[in-house]
Amino acid sequence: MNRRHFIATTAALAASSLQASSQRLKIGQIGTQHAHAGGKMQSIRGLGDIWEVAGIVEPSGQAKSEVYAGLNRLTEAKLLAMPDVKAVAVETAIEDSCATAMRCIQAGKHIHLDKPGSLDHTTFKDMRLEAEKRGLTVQMGYMLRYNPAFELLFKAVREGWLGEITEIDAAMGKLADPKTRAQLAPLPGGGFFELACHVTDAVLTVMGSPKSVHAFSTPVGSDGMKDNQMAVLEYAKATAVIRCNHADPFGGPRRRFNVTGTEGTLEILPLESGRVNLSLNKASGGFKKGTQSLFLEVPKDRYAGEFLDLAKIVRGEKKLAWDAKHDIDVHETVLRAAGAWKP
Repeated sequence: MNRRHFIATTAALAASSLQASSQRLKIGQIGTQHAHAGGKMQSIRGLGDIWEVAGIVEPSGQAKSEVYAGLNRLTEAKLLAMPDVKAVAVETAIEDSCATAMRCIQAGKHIHLDKPGSLDHTTFKDMRLEAEKRGLTVQMGYMLRYNPAFELLFKAVREGWLGEITEIDAAMGKLADPKTRAQLAPLPGGGFFELACHVTDAVLTVMGSPKSVHAFSTPVGSDGMKDNQMAVLEYAKATAVIRCNHADPFGGPRRRFNVTGTEGTLEILPLESGRVNLSLNKASGGFKKGTQSLFLEVPKDRYAGEFLDLAKIVRGEKKLAWDAKHDIDVHETVLRAAGAWKP
């Protein structure tokens, strides 16, 4: 099969399998204030053969986007009392997300919880362990997990194509407008906490929890926002460097993820483009020795993979690939890397 299509084809087969199921799953959404909220609802509604939206909860009454048109407006209590609602997407402001997630779990719902989950680590840990105890899934909203280039990376590392990993270099920045800066300035972890959590999750998927984390912040603006940050994650035989610059006018196209090992290198640049440079000391996984540039087709809907996977999990067809320990380790690492860790 052409390398450009094999991951996209796998996703399409998974979608068709789910669509063949006889009954749609019911899902609700609490909150519309998260930056990804509208996109997540658009993805859910785009998978109408799989998911049925029971309604949304928005206490502020600000759910004015067209993506919410025609949906039932519910109270949180009413949504969580619906026995046929199997999952809830939590898309509140970060400050409210973890407490909301805990109430969903206590009501027996699987949840999709948008990143980074909580300002406080103990609160996040308690929530994540409570879900584990109840046999419920918490799917964190790290969309890179389902990006074809990252799926290829995880496969390459898992199967040893790159040998022993020695370094990771990652960056996820943007040029933040005044509104975004005003929203992020009050966060102790600044831009890194809110945005670079995506690549931090990917680093820990590849490497596991680091033995130490070193955080650096050199602000560019004068509004109190941590807008130019870097973290070094230290491992026994490797380091991972993550940059997050919210004062970068070319932050989008410069977003990257590079993994180097003793047998090869895999670089994703730009981050969500599907463009991969793969260099191998020896042929592996059907790829030749030497350097090759790949283009993996990326679904137009960046969030669809999340909700396709969640449907399989809710139906009991599989378990989420990222367990509670991973999510707890990621949350702690993000706080440390953002300079916001409170022991």
